[in-house]
Amino acid sequence: MDQFAYQDRAMQSPAPIFTYERMAISLLFFLNGFVFGSWAVIIPEFARYLGINSANMGIMIFVMGTGALISMPLTGAAITRSGSSSLSKVLAISVVPALLIITIIPPDIYVAGLVLLYFGAAMAGMDVAMNANAVAVEKSMRRSIMSSCHAFWSLGGLAGSIASGLIITYWGQIAQGAFVSAAAALLLIYAWRYIYIDDDEVKADGKKHKLQLPTQALPWFIGVVALFGMIPEGAILDWGTYYMQQDLQATVTLSGIGFAAFSLSMALMRFSGDFIRDIFGSVKTLRICVVIAMLGLLLLGQSNNPYIVIFAFAVCGIGISNMIPIIFSMAGNIPGVHPGVGLSIATTMGYSAMLFMPSIIGIIAEKSGFGIVFSAMPVLLIIVLLFSRYARYADRAE
Repeated sequence: MDQFAYQDRAMQSPAPIFTYERMAISLLFFLNGFVFGSWAVIIPEFARYLGINSANMGIMIFVMGTGALISMPLTGAAITRSGSSSLSKVLAISVVPALLIITIIPPDIYVAGLVLLYFGAAMAGMDVAMNANAVAVEKSMRRSIMSSCHAFWSLGGLAGSIASGLIITYWGQIAQGAFVSAAAALLLIYAWRYIYIDDDEVKADGKKHKLQLPTQALPWFIGVVALFGMIPEGAILDWGTYYMQQDLQATVTLSGIGFAAFSLSMALMRFSGDFIRDIFGSVKTLRICVVIAMLGLLLLGQSNNPYIVIFAFAVCGIGISNMIPIIFSMAGNIPGVHPGVGLSIATTMGYSAMLFMPSIIGIIAEKSGFGIVFSAMPVLLIIVLLFSRYARYADRAE
């Protein structure tokens, strides 16, 4: 069946639950998560290799965030002109060798800064492109798949963290970088031919994809919710393993298990997220998730036992898991606002917080310790609770 015949049929009735296009976009999410999970494990080793403390490592992460912030709007603008499929492929290619490059650079802080700038730009650009492609696949299938795509990202983080922890322990960091890049290349090769092609659709209907920022307040309120909702996730992703190793003196393998517990619980809950929302509704689901995340963060910050902290990571994963999918659904279903506009605001504000706040957290933690930082984060989630009533718009998603 050719591409246009498939699209015509998809417009008439829902496609089967499994399609090759869905498999391909899921693999891209897994690839991105796999590389990021592998990076999270080596952050402490990377800091020691460069001879820098957590404050300076925070600056390095800030540089990585700068690359991401530059890349995201540029990628978004490119998607409006040429579609998401070609960009997803190109940016995935740029992500494949990233970990290997990071592990073989000389211990020079300026070289490291340039490499992290590239790494942040490649990862964030791929994130925007693959999310846009997932939206196109959803429309072609007339099925919701976004939560499961993000679940595959979490599974990738889980696999990357476990594999990287073990490989570093027994074979070293260069072997880990080579393995991650080889695995990412194989995933991309397998997904390549099935990535959903939406380029012609965008070119044929370019005017509808030009973004005009709304003047009403609601999209910006939801952007604020995304901002505060994503800070805890970014903090755990970037500083979770560092916290266990530096503050709790946990081994590389044990800290990798902590990150894995977070990724696994998040993935499992994201796979069931749509079902849970159907039962309780988006408003109640979001509120329950926020409360669970707050309890997990308090336990994470107050405990000095690595095994209790691993359990706290799992609790945080349960709470954080469906917060962002619901917030993005809110943003994409605001009455009178084009979905692309609402999502662009939410993703830019949310990912900006996720990318930049961990660097500020590193600077603060150098003086106070990470325990205090994690214990204070539930205060940020109060903002999400205050605006949670707007999650009713997420239930309008089709």
